[in-house]
Amino acid sequence: MSHVIKAGLVGLGKIARDQHLPAMAKVDGIELAAVASRNAQAQGVNNYPDLGAMLAGEPALDAVILCQPPQVRYESARQALLAGKHVFLEKPPGATVSEVEALVALAERQGVSLYASWHSRYAAAVAQATQWLATRTIRHISIQWREDVRHWHPGQPWIWEAGGFGVFDPGINALSILTEIVAEPLAMLSARLEIPANKQTPIGAQLQMATASGASVEAVFDWRQTGHQTWDIAVDTDDGQLLLSEGGNMLRLDGEVQVKAPDDEYPAMYRRFVALVANHAIDADIAPLRLVADAFLCGEHCPTTAFED
Repeated sequence: MSHVIKAGLVGLGKIARDQHLPAMAKVDGIELAAVASRNAQAQGVNNYPDLGAMLAGEPALDAVILCQPPQVRYESARQALLAGKHVFLEKPPGATVSEVEALVALAERQGVSLYASWHSRYAAAVAQATQWLATRTIRHISIQWREDVRHWHPGQPWIWEAGGFGVFDPGINALSILTEIVAEPLAMLSARLEIPANKQTPIGAQLQMATASGASVEAVFDWRQTGHQTWDIAVDTDDGQLLLSEGGNMLRLDGEVQVKAPDDEYPAMYRRFVALVANHAIDADIAPLRLVADAFLCGEHCPTTAFED
């Protein structure tokens, strides 16, 4: 019988409860052995106040799953890697590009796996979209990523603090799909960032990008949408239009539905992580994070009205 990865999870918040715990329960080859969280506890496993206590109390752990805010993820990942543990990073994998690059180098030295997870790349229709676009010339891409911050991040002030990404927390999901389906590098040309007067990160963003071959790409990210949530990527090509909607779980070609499937993103990521650990391999693509960094670097900051979360 193959070895089952004993995992410890750090940060038992909304994303961990909604996605990570159910996904691990569905996937063979990994099991939750412990949780480290300041304010919550999981049933049926050992609980600790922080990562250090968990590592000391659970020497048999194989892997650490990091679900804390990105501002503190680097130090935790470094601590786990130095302890010889495989590491799974919730997205975004760090607060900066250089953090993730440093973690990759450390994982290589330690001979352990590092996984920078991008869950939207595992949406049901993304692989088929990537395959369809590979043989066509892209003319233009339009992205609309609009959702309600109060629904997805209730009572989470870190999202508005420096390093918390603001609207780029969901927006980076769109960029993770974009950098998957487009087979060439993308350049950030301009960014208009709407930052509330009482916050440090944007509530809205308008981006202008281009593929290396010159196709235009525009994206609108907005965190003020109520009701129906919009997660669409439309690609005009020399051979018709492709539309990815529902966050990548529905694919239309010239209006005809080709794929419509339920969300299986997190179980798919855990299957990927199990495979990486089996081979002591690293999967840490920073292309989506680099685009976010470029947006902040070249962005025009446009103050907007106060937003109380």
